[in-house]
Amino acid sequence: MPSSVQLFRDQQYHELKGQCIQQGQLFEDPEFPASDESLYFDSAPRGKVEWKRPKDLCEDPRLLVNGMSSHDFHQGKLGNCWFVAACSCLALRKGLWQQVIPDYNEQEWDPRTPGKYTGIFRFRFWRFGEWTEVVVDDLLPTQNGELIYCHSNVRNEFWSALLEKAYAKLAGSYQALDGGCAAEALVDFTGAVAESINLAEGKYGEVISEQMKLFEDLMKVHKRGGFISCSISSPGRPSEAETELGLIVGHAYSVTAIGKLRLGERLAFSFKEEKLFMIRLRNPWGKKEWLGAWSDSSAEWKKVSDSERKSLGLTVKNDGEFWMTFEDWCKNFTDVDICRTVNTSYFSLHKTWEKEMMRGAWAKHPEPLLNRSGGCFDNRETFLQNPQYIFDVKKAEDKVLVSLQQEDRRRYRKEGKGDNITIGFEILKVEDNRRYRLHQLTVQERVATSPYSNTRSVFLRRSLQQGRYALIPTTYIPGVPAKFILRLYTDVPSKLRELKADRPKMTCWSLLCGYPRRVTQIKVHSAEGLQKQDRSGGADPYVLIKCENQSRRSPVQHNTTSPVFNTQVIFYRKDIDSPVTIQVWNSNLLSDQFLGQAVLAASPGDPREQQTLRLRGRGGGEAAEVPGHITVKVLSSDDLAEL
Repeated sequence: MPSSVQLFRDQQYHELKGQCIQQGQLFEDPEFPASDESLYFDSAPRGKVEWKRPKDLCEDPRLLVNGMSSHDFHQGKLGNCWFVAACSCLALRKGLWQQVIPDYNEQEWDPRTPGKYTGIFRFRFWRFGEWTEVVVDDLLPTQNGELIYCHSNVRNEFWSALLEKAYAKLAGSYQALDGGCAAEALVDFTGAVAESINLAEGKYGEVISEQMKLFEDLMKVHKRGGFISCSISSPGRPSEAETELGLIVGHAYSVTAIGKLRLGERLAFSFKEEKLFMIRLRNPWGKKEWLGAWSDSSAEWKKVSDSERKSLGLTVKNDGEFWMTFEDWCKNFTDVDICRTVNTSYFSLHKTWEKEMMRGAWAKHPEPLLNRSGGCFDNRETFLQNPQYIFDVKKAEDKVLVSLQQEDRRRYRKEGKGDNITIGFEILKVEDNRRYRLHQLTVQERVATSPYSNTRSVFLRRSLQQGRYALIPTTYIPGVPAKFILRLYTDVPSKLRELKADRPKMTCWSLLCGYPRRVTQIKVHSAEGLQKQDRSGGADPYVLIKCENQSRRSPVQHNTTSPVFNTQVIFYRKDIDSPVTIQVWNSNLLSDQFLGQAVLAASPGDPREQQTLRLRGRGGGEAAEVPGHITVKVLSSDDLAEL
């Protein structure tokens, strides 16, 4: 259960319920009244809508009848198949739906004590980084005595209709739920990390190797409690048109199972077992199924033993759920939304991730140093005028998961501002000791770019080498204000933090100890021709970069006399006459060995291009030459906010 929960509109469930019991009244929610303003903002439903309580629609109403399953409910007249598909996924995971419907037994109707029923329910959603509890009454929109929106296939079960009402309250109205993405609802149900994949662009229907990698990944996601939904994009075709094989265009399907299907019986020693990669989907309508190979009543199922069919739960009826081969799925669907429940528990058999989360905002300001809405990397003049974060990769290589999520904008739809904005992010390898904001891209290396999308969140997985990285979330266009949350998952703690200051702070100590007068960036790219240090003709070199009383050391490069370091450092220098020294050392078990150095004045007027320098022994600039060269790039400025 969540450790802390926010109350939506400050409505406290137990307090409101207690008041209703004391007053002998059923709850009517003043924050989401049973009126047209809760239904729509510009497009009224056809026909007269009456708000009725479950007791007026059936005898013996229940929140849940025989537990919860993905077959419990169907989409109504609202275009929110994405929400219903997400509910189908949620129903498969008891531990997760119990989090969304807290204390469901306590909320259930109890015919033995009807006086305790007050018509109030509560649901919890992961809303922009924190769990939020939403209270609703049980007045539901109906026409001719039937629920017009999400409803159960059991007449006296109401969890799906009440959950939909709570979600509509968060969004501002039922109409605000019209059109969306299943991943958005799944993130709101679970706090999971969402990823979108375009099957056509990835050529998963054509390249078998990519198809197999995706299958294994999705099977792992499903096995570890994640969720998958899919749809067919509809350019040139009307939404909700039906394909020749029975699939609905522009419609969200939930994935309810994925696995390998065994064909035949393993009886004879000569029989070679054959396996098919299969996936099971559910249409939120509760009808209209796939008509191709492996559809419910197709001849292909004759190849499958009765025991295998039973274990799969195969039913031959038009209930909206069906199987198809993974290859057919890749060829017929275009878009997939994956929600990963990233494991951060230390008490788990699976891989445990270290999680960091930051809240931020893109905000416009006319002063460049204060502007935080600079747009994507293509806007070279303003790109670095975005929020900047840094994190450290401590291992030689670490897999990193990054999720950037913008605020849900549905509640702004009535003002015409409800569309998601296009967002994404860049990851740059920066100086190992970077502590202040970047102002110019010089020695830094652009290592990863997320997809840019107008979905609620964007996701990226990447393996990164040891070092320090800047993570820069952006809107695609400059000057678009919005809030966001940034989540980072690594194998070991990454110390994600925001870079806020442009330069070192001037303090009282600065008067006594001095304040930096110059900033210098150094990138040591590589070395070559170093003196051989062992019998095999190799060495284990590293570089040590020193300036005043500061120094930074690179990782050791093993068994080479031509190492590639790609080490970056930045120094804020008080004594501009003190040189920068770049030393090359050989790592030894007992005592490291000095291999040579280069001494640089590092003045603003020095060449800014990459240069190759001869190594020399200890001493001044005229020290004796020693074997080897280093390739470096050095930039200096007396404007501390230039680099």
